[in-house]
Amino acid sequence: MRDEETGDRAGYEGPLDIPDSYEDDASDEPVHGPSLADDVLALFEDGKTYAEAEVAYQKSRASFAANRLKGAIAFGLGAFGVLHLALIAATVGAVIALAPLVGPWIATAIVTIALIILGVMFLVALKGRIDDIRSAFTDDGDE
Repeated sequence: MRDEETGDRAGYEGPLDIPDSYEDDASDEPVHGPSLADDVLALFEDGKTYAEAEVAYQKSRASFAANRLKGAIAFGLGAFGVLHLALIAATVGAVIALAPLVGPWIATAIVTIALIILGVMFLVALKGRIDDIRSAFTDDGDE
């Protein structure tokens, strides 16, 4: 749409990318950019912003992991409880199954001795693992 008197487009005010303080660059003065101090200050501010963003990100990750860890612990404790009950049921079932063959007292003794042997085997394995961990934190000459 053009202005009928001047022939210009209506509302057109000229190029928008020329700053208001445009001056002819014909002067002999060299044009300087930002100083080294300005660049260093800008770099410092960018680094500070990056560090703040990184800290916020790591905090959110830690919060997410802590939240998930709570749920994992709850499920782990639930699984431990259920497995514990299953082992109690298996123990009682073994005593009941052996009772007709050898009598209730001997069946109880057999199951108890078998569980004690299994427990001692687990303790020996645990001691081996703890000794491995302990040896990783001792000096070579302390043994």
